[in-house]
Amino acid sequence: MLARPRLGWLTLLWRFVRREKLHRLALALAALSVLSGLMLRVLEPDTSLGDWLWWSIVTITTVGYGDVTPTTLVGRSIGVALMFFGIGLLGAFTATLAGVVVTQQLRTERGLGSLELKDHLILCEWNGHAQDILSELRHDHRSRTTPVVLIADLDAKPVEDEHLHFVRGNVDEATLTRAGIVSARTVVILGDDNLPRATRDAQVVLATLTVESLNPEVYTIVELVSEANVHYCRRAKADEVIVASEVSSHLIASSALDHGISNVVSELLSARGGNDLKKTPVPAELVGEPFLEVLTRLKQRDGTLVLAVQRGARGEVVTNPAASFTLEAGDQLVLVSPREG
Repeated sequence: MLARPRLGWLTLLWRFVRREKLHRLALALAALSVLSGLMLRVLEPDTSLGDWLWWSIVTITTVGYGDVTPTTLVGRSIGVALMFFGIGLLGAFTATLAGVVVTQQLRTERGLGSLELKDHLILCEWNGHAQDILSELRHDHRSRTTPVVLIADLDAKPVEDEHLHFVRGNVDEATLTRAGIVSARTVVILGDDNLPRATRDAQVVLATLTVESLNPEVYTIVELVSEANVHYCRRAKADEVIVASEVSSHLIASSALDHGISNVVSELLSARGGNDLKKTPVPAELVGEPFLEVLTRLKQRDGTLVLAVQRGARGEVVTNPAASFTLEAGDQLVLVSPREG
């Protein structure tokens, strides 16, 4: 994947100055300072040019140290003119700069700007699930400061989070581009709860197609309400498809048969519990070892419990492998690990 080049801060500053025409005001201020300094140097040659340039600057900025002052009538007249014109130009410069900063801040808060991020997570749509997802991410030490970009048709950023960025709009090509889709690591696509079930899932499938067309390498996680639409998301090359109603149904049924199962699952999935459910590459020293040996050694060494093995970055998941199952290079271990931090 080719990420968009990141501009240096000096380049961005220069573009900002030129766009707002601040360079013209800055040049006018510089010219006024130099011209008045040169004129005073000619009129009162006993003082150096450097001192008169210093006097011009402190006069324009209304600091007025008084260490250098003109003594002739013409020199003081130049000083009066410099005060009027210089202070006016400086006021226009600072007012323009302040206005631009405020406008940019408002654009950012309202999600109207474009973002320059890398390896961030994009969260599409804002609903109760989205708020819970963000909360869980912030409670996990691995993602407390991860940049998250929210794409939603809202008036402003819905929650206070310094690492949450907001892009206003629907999940389309233009909005995803403003959210930095080409350099994103993960995209989570949720549905609009205000739409009918069929329309909601159709919108999610369309968003998945758009995301994959803009960045085929990004890892896409999709939430649906109907299991019948899973194959459409698979065709759209979504990496993970979660049917919320199906997961809830399985969990309720399991809890009905074995009381307390839901509590165990919630503790494992929640970032607020005492353990983390996470994925990690198989240690190099354990490649080629049978699963039972890996299970025993990791439990003794790290206190972790291996639940499954994923073969390849996005391959088949083998849950509760056989004792003789041999670990290979590139395998990922899904395990329960004591919480860090």
